This record gives sequence, structure tokens and C-alpha cells, in this order.
Amino acid sequence: MKQMKLVILETSDIHGHIFPIQYANNNYEHSGLGKIASIIKKQREKNDHVLLIDNGDLIQGTPLTYHYARLNHEKPNPMIVLANQLDYDAAIFGNHEFNYGQRLLQKAVDESRFPWLSANILNLETKEPYYGTPYIIKTYENMKIGILGLTTHYIPNWEKPEHINNMEFEDVVVSAKKWVSYLRNQLQVDVVVVSYHGGFESDLDSGRPTETLTGENQGYRLCTEVSGIDVLLTGHQHRKIEKKEVNGVVVVQPGCNGTHLAKVTLELEKTSDGVRILSKESKLLPVEDVKEDQELLENVSEYESETQKWLDQPIGKIDGDMTVKDPMKIRIQDNPLIEFINRVQMEAAGVDISNTALFDNKSPGFREFVTMRDVVSNYIYPNTLKVIRISGQDIKDGLERSAGYFKTYNGKEIEVSTTFTTPKPQHYNYDMWEGIDYIIDISKPVGERITKLEYKGAPLDLSGEFDVVMNNYRSGGAGDYPMYKGKPVIKDIPIDVSELIANYILDRKVVKATVNHNWKVVY
Repeated sequence: MKQMKLVILETSDIHGHIFPIQYANNNYEHSGLGKIASIIKKQREKNDHVLLIDNGDLIQGTPLTYHYARLNHEKPNPMIVLANQLDYDAAIFGNHEFNYGQRLLQKAVDESRFPWLSANILNLETKEPYYGTPYIIKTYENMKIGILGLTTHYIPNWEKPEHINNMEFEDVVVSAKKWVSYLRNQLQVDVVVVSYHGGFESDLDSGRPTETLTGENQGYRLCTEVSGIDVLLTGHQHRKIEKKEVNGVVVVQPGCNGTHLAKVTLELEKTSDGVRILSKESKLLPVEDVKEDQELLENVSEYESETQKWLDQPIGKIDGDMTVKDPMKIRIQDNPLIEFINRVQMEAAGVDISNTALFDNKSPGFREFVTMRDVVSNYIYPNTLKVIRISGQDIKDGLERSAGYFKTYNGKEIEVSTTFTTPKPQHYNYDMWEGIDYIIDISKPVGERITKLEYKGAPLDLSGEFDVVMNNYRSGGAGDYPMYKGKPVIKDIPIDVSELIANYILDRKVVKATVNHNWKVVY
């Protein structure tokens, strides 16, 4: 009998984060592949058998990768340069891999010195795996480890059709049943690792659904309905999951942006009857106290330097005033900055009602000449957009929730309610709308403050249905907006809003500051 320890390391949802900085202000941030690289190196020094897998959403997500894709893509992809140096064993396609189109994605695949795995992304005509490689097999001490790659099949609900032309996204559970059986029975692998760019649709302990079962996340079903899986590496949801098993399958998920590296440790024993798993454990390794690998960063320093120069170059011009001088004034009457962001969202989504927020009191707004750094300084979160179908009553209830941002007017000054400031500031939970006309009267009690609510010049039909675009955080009910939770998702736009804003300005060169005064706060 022979025993062996296998360490599986997983990155997921790196989203282009390499350097430990926040691009809005270049402040230091505990994240990025530079720090992850140092942990990988230490793990390899301590363990003889290490398998390194990226679980998707690698090549998109920061100004560096945006600059590369839009302006610098004749060079090698910087994320692939680093992944090659780190000697990855395999990578999985995430939904954001498709955001920049097939040409740039295929270029990244071609530049990789490791395979990209995809069992359920099929050629529409042949029904064979589109990228040709559903799995790999690694052998350590005569023990065969099969690694199967799967990607959330919900991508066609988000992606531009031309970016996924001639592709079919098969249900991951269907694909997993077929390919896990093949690995086990035909190829006689000893251990099956499934790396799935998707998350969990149900509570890991109770199995109760935690979201609308659209098929976007099927991790729980993979564990409970597909026999033969030993390890499930997950992502997509940006959750931190460790020290968990579902139906005997060890599971893990390492958050996002390179704040953690996932580690699964298997103790294996080779016997005359095959291979037994003596123990298995998943844990997350944080980067907070880790020094970044300067040698690795040096390999892409030119990309970073070019990005930093580009961040401070004008990408367009504002005709008018979109600056923020007084955050409270922005929140008490319609203004050009919020109207602009709402209009960007409405155009991207193809709907005529939108909401957004002024996220904090530091947002500078847009000066006459707008830089990319201005964009990421104002839109500070990596939000994407969803269009959800809600009732007129839901809109009114959402407005009443936002109207609770203000204390009841005391006759002297307008103040923010402590429910939006304590224990932490939550300015991002006060929404402002475009496409409807409304008045908030803060002399009235919370819950009774919407004194006017119209759509297209007539009172809003509270029993009617409306398609509204908002960020993904809000559309799920976050920020105490339960009226939106679980509502039908009509469209998902999985591109960061900061990119949408930048694209809007880049395409037009000059953007006129407009304000139609569709809402105001009175007292």
C-alpha cells in the first residue's frame, strides 16, 4: 500500500486583479495575483504533489485588463503571461471570459501553456465540446486524478450573441453525469475533481434553495445528483466557502479579486482494490499578511505603467457641470450626474426606468475632461446590471425605503437618518430614479413620503408591471429592498457598470450634462 498527499490549489474570479492596489486612488489593497503567487510558491515548497487550477473570470475586471482589451490587445494577454509563469495545470471558462469577444478569448486560449477545460460549452453544429478539452488526467504516484471543467450554462442570458456565436451551453448537471461517468468507468480515474464556474443554489447544510432556481448556480445539485465526484471547486458567486462537504463531496470557493487562495488537501492510499481517500479538507488561505511576488509583477509592469498613464488621460468631455460639490444637494433634487448614470444604464439595458445611487460622500463627479480614473472614482463598486420585472407597488415601496434615508424634517436642516449611517454609512442604499416622476416629502412619516408618482405623465399603475434596470446588488434585494428579491430577471448585463460608463463616453467623445427634474425632495 502506498500513501500520498495531493494538494489542489484553486483561484477563481480573479477579475484581472494583479497588483495590490485600488485603481480609483492607487491605495494599497490586500488582493491580486501578485500576492496569490507568493502563497502558491510556498505551497509548492511544502508539498510534493500540487495541482493548480483557475476556475474562471480571469481575464476581465480591472482598468488594466480593460485597457489591454480595448487598446493594447496586440500584445500577449497579461493574465495569461502570469498564469503561464505560475505554471497552472488548467483553467476553466468563466462567464466574463466572453465579455471581450471570441477573438480576444481565443487569443488568450492560444497563448496559454495549459489547457482550458469545458465539457458543457458545445459546438452548436457538431455537439462536441467547442474548445475540445472537457477534462485532463494527471498522474501522481500511479494514482490517476481526473479534472473536469464546467461553466454556468446561464451565459446566453447575459452575453452579446456575437460573443457566443455557434456555441451551445449544455446544462452542467447533464454534462457532469455524462463526463464523470466516462472518467470513472471508461478511463478508470481514481479521483474526480470538478472545477465549476458556478456556485450554490441551495443552503449547503439544509439543501433549501437560496435563490430562484434559474440554472445559473447548480453546485448543490452537482454534489447530490452526480455520483462519483470527490472534490467540487466553485466560484462565480464571490463567496468564501471552506471546511464544507455536501453529500460527501468536499467543496470550496475562494471569494474574488485574489483575496484568498482555495486549498483542498486529499490524503490518498493506493491498495490492491484501487485508491481510497483517507481524508479530505478544504480551507482558504488569505493574502492579507502576504508580500506580493515582485518577480511576477515585474513581468507585467509595462502593462501597469501604460494603464496608469491611460487612467489619467481624458477619454471624453462633459459639456456642462457634473461635479459633486455638496453630496446632500445631489440627493435632494435631480442632477446631471445621477441622470447621466441612469441614462447609461437605460441604454445598456434597453428599458426606460432606472435607479442608481451616489455611493459615498467622496464621489467627485465628472469634471470637464473625464479620465478613466474619474470613472472608477465615482463608480467604485464592481457592479453589473439586471433588468427585473416589478409591479408599480414594488416601485412605490422601493421609493419609500429610499425616502427613509432622511430624518423627519425639523425645520432647520435636512439630516440623514441614523438607519443609513449606523453602524456604518450606507449612502449607497439611497436610490435615485430616472424614467418616473416623483416627489419625496420628508415632513411626513417614514413609509408615507411619496406624494407624487407618475409614469409618462399619468399616475403610476400600482398593479401594472414594469421592467427596471438596477445594479445586481440591489436587484437581489440587498440594502433592505425585499420587494425586488426573487423577481423575474428579464435581462442580465454582466459588464461592470464602470466599463459601460467609460464605453459611453469613449464612443461619444462629448457628453452633454442634462437634467429633466423628474424628482425632488420637499419639506
